[in-house]
Amino acid sequence: MAIRRPGQDPSRPVYVISVAASLVSVHPRTLRIYEDEGLVCPARTPTNIRLYSENDIRRVLWIRHLTQERGVNLAGIRLLFELEERLGTRILEALFDEGTGADDEADGAERRSSPTF
Repeated sequence: MAIRRPGQDPSRPVYVISVAASLVSVHPRTLRIYEDEGLVCPARTPTNIRLYSENDIRRVLWIRHLTQERGVNLAGIRLLFELEERLGTRILEALFDEGTGADDEADGAERRSSPTF
C-alpha cells in the first residue's frame, strides 16, 4: 500500500490511475469498473485525468479483500458501503477482523501476556 508521510492529507488526490493501479495490484481497467459501479470516485483534473487519494487506495483495497477473500460481488459491496455511510459504523472493519481472526489473535496475545495465578 502507499506510504503515508506524517502531515499528509489522506484525502488529497495525488496518484494517476496507472500508479494507483500499481499500488493495489490491479489493471487500470479494474479501477475504471469500480468507478463505473460507483464504488470509488477519484478526483479529476481540468483535463479530466483521474487522481486517486490515499483514502481511494484504501477503499480499493477493501473492495479487493471483499471480492477475493469474502466472495462479495460489486453490488453487495455497494450496499455495504451505503449501509456503513448511513449508519456511521465501521461494518467493513468488523468483516475484515472477522475474516482475518484479528480479534482472536489479540485475545490470544493478551492471554499469553497475562500471568495466571
